[in-house]
Amino acid sequence: MNLLPVKIGLRYARAKRANHFISFISFSSIAGIALGVAVLITVLSVMNGFDRELRQRILGMVPHATVWGDPTLDDWQKTANLVAEMPGVKAVAPHIQAQVMFQSSRGVHGALLNGINPDLEATVSILPNHMTSGALSDLKSGEFGIVLGEQLARMLGVRLGDKVTALMPKANVSIAGITPTLKRFTLVGTFKVGAELDSSLAYIHIQDAARLKRYQPEDVEALRVAFDNLFDAPSLIWDIARAIPGQNKVSDWTRTHGNLFQAIKMEKTMIGLLLLLIVAVAAFNIVSTLVMVVTDKRTDIAILRTMGLTSGQVMWVFVVQGIFIGLLGTLIGLLLGVTAALNVSDAIAWLEGILGVQFLSGDVYFINYLPSQLEWQDVRLIVTAAFCMTVLATLYPAWRASKVDPAEALRYE
Repeated sequence: MNLLPVKIGLRYARAKRANHFISFISFSSIAGIALGVAVLITVLSVMNGFDRELRQRILGMVPHATVWGDPTLDDWQKTANLVAEMPGVKAVAPHIQAQVMFQSSRGVHGALLNGINPDLEATVSILPNHMTSGALSDLKSGEFGIVLGEQLARMLGVRLGDKVTALMPKANVSIAGITPTLKRFTLVGTFKVGAELDSSLAYIHIQDAARLKRYQPEDVEALRVAFDNLFDAPSLIWDIARAIPGQNKVSDWTRTHGNLFQAIKMEKTMIGLLLLLIVAVAAFNIVSTLVMVVTDKRTDIAILRTMGLTSGQVMWVFVVQGIFIGLLGTLIGLLLGVTAALNVSDAIAWLEGILGVQFLSGDVYFINYLPSQLEWQDVRLIVTAAFCMTVLATLYPAWRASKVDPAEALRYE
């Protein structure tokens, strides 16, 4: 390839122009592309951070997948050992679940009651890491202790050591007639993950849950399964269902919380497309810049044509100019965006300290800081999109330059 058009294009791109308006448009194009790329990288990194926090907190509490019995699992320990040996499985823990209505002297609220093995729960859940008072080890069989979400405990107005009554929808039939199933628990701990789960989950010892549901003490309803990669859960749980004996039901997190993460993914896509319009506007400025340069340099183009440059080579001269502007703006935006994405959490925390204002309150949002996670895949996509839009923006002005008639351009020179 003849490098002469490239050299000429780079010279024109770096040269000071007599027309200051064209120089201003060129600068605004570079600034616009840099701003668009930087904002895109920063905003998508923040959205990745929120997605990560949601995934770690919510999917850290709910099971990746569950194997259900009918109503209980036959020889659940043998089944658990079989599931634990399957590829991709990280841990397995027994589980019993019930919808209950909690009642205290200060309030009433519905929640999901979970019977767990305190020793195994840490292998499938982040619950032990988010205890704000007490500990899971305080759940002991036969003592009917209970751990509530911090918000649920606040709604019920109870503290450690207070009594909470659980009302089961299953009724008792006796000589006295039909009466609801009631059981009093002692609050031994609270947890906080900063999501709606704080107001809807409660935990008791699995043997206490079995007695509450009138099972044998060693019976369990389900097995909670944690995978090495939670996104493999929908496919791996069906492999498990085919491998274990019996007519067992299975479910995974995509059925209970999949819509939430699909909504986040769609929101991230739509915001990315909207912010990409900033880059598109800057690319349109490149069109304006190069069209004015072509008009301003008609005489130079004619001289180059008379010196032997073909129309294709003249076109390359202006393509190189546009690519130089776009590449410079993209690189500046890349540096600014990556720097901002890596430091935005600390910067917001510093700003909160200076202003004395908390932008994300832990009482309102599920986290009290601005998270950020830089994904290089997003960075590559943004840089590629910005560069491609820049190249496309150069084509029309370059084509206009290649169509300049030397005789017509030099007639009055």
